[in-house]
Amino acid sequence: MSACLVSVIVPCFNEESTLETLVERVLALRDRELDLELILVDDASRDRSPEIARSLMDRHKEIRVLTHERNRGKGAAIRTGLACATGDYIAVQDADLEYDPQDLKRLLGPLRRDVADVVIGSRFLTSEEHRVLYFWHYVGNKFLTLCSNMMTDLNLTDMECCYKVFKAGLIKGLRLREDRFGFEPEIVAKIARSGARVYEMGISYHGRTYAQGKKIGWRDGLQALYCILRYKIFP
Repeated sequence: MSACLVSVIVPCFNEESTLETLVERVLALRDRELDLELILVDDASRDRSPEIARSLMDRHKEIRVLTHERNRGKGAAIRTGLACATGDYIAVQDADLEYDPQDLKRLLGPLRRDVADVVIGSRFLTSEEHRVLYFWHYVGNKFLTLCSNMMTDLNLTDMECCYKVFKAGLIKGLRLREDRFGFEPEIVAKIARSGARVYEMGISYHGRTYAQGKKIGWRDGLQALYCILRYKIFP
């Protein structure tokens, strides 16, 4: 395969403890066939995340840092990153180390072979290592994925998974509007409607506890359910 450029968008909000390690792990993916463009979008963090991001940008030419003056949410951060992304493929990477960047290389495979337009990771369709946490989160995720599948006629196992890797032309051609965690059901609904070729692959997962900084809660689940219905009824 010829070399390709992958834009990795990293939304960041108060991730000073993990941001530098995450960036080094993503940059380690570079090889003769894969160039990287790493776009860090700081969503008005109140800790040292902006300072760390700027320091990383000074050390690595592949990194670009964008900032929000007020906290707007993950979806808004992704849109900010998309506006500046120039890669052949675009991936979203959380900054909290729950997801292993090494999995991105595998997810890129079907895209580079041109059998898929988007590849979605699954924390459940996997034989990889997986931290065991939060039974009711699991139940809620399965319920939201089921509802999403009913609306989109896809058969995903993990609609809410962060790891979604796209051909750039696909995601840049979608009109996205959700600012917060509603991004996940919105993007899945619009991908399904576009007729894109969707593949799913198992990934490893190193979940965090709330004490370690996990942010998603039951209100985000309600918002996701609203978005699932909204983008079916009012596409």
